[in-house]
Amino acid sequence: MATVLVPLAAGFEDLEAVTITDLLRRAQVEVVTAGLTDGPIRGSRGTAIIPDTTLDRALTRDYDMIVLPGGQPGATHLEQDARIRALLQKMAKQGRYTAAICAAPKVLAAAGLLDGKRATSFPGSLEAGLFPKVRIESLDVIADGKVITSRGPGTAMDFALTLIELLAGADKRNQVEAGLHRPASHRQGES
Repeated sequence: MATVLVPLAAGFEDLEAVTITDLLRRAQVEVVTAGLTDGPIRGSRGTAIIPDTTLDRALTRDYDMIVLPGGQPGATHLEQDARIRALLQKMAKQGRYTAAICAAPKVLAAAGLLDGKRATSFPGSLEAGLFPKVRIESLDVIADGKVITSRGPGTAMDFALTLIELLAGADKRNQVEAGLHRPASHRQGES
């Protein structure tokens, strides 16, 4: 079973964190939510989530993927956390997946993980002037090697389904997506 770490910082984007966690768990992926601090973590829209553990405790094991929800000031808190930066760099060196959505791709860029890669983010979060080595595009989801980025709350479901496909295969993605009863215009391979 694949394992995924979803770190939660105060001010995370509620819709993204919940969608990512929910859909990955529907695919039988082991998801560990970890608060940067002890206790409940409140999102940017006021949703309080009780993480499975703290980041310090979560760092005692390895993961196949780390997924950073966006939101502000959550993404800024992730970017400023030395533990997150070190973990991102360690996972990239080990050839593991790193993923971020909304404002959080900036965290990947600041850690040097987007240099020479295609990436997307919430408009204005990744600025070419600050990150000239990143090929910034406006697609909903971009997977460039082991780095996956996405635009924002409206793309969270497509982002999570892409993560499922990478970790568990297209059949599992299709199974989870079928259970969501999304309109045909949103399903993979249909328009």
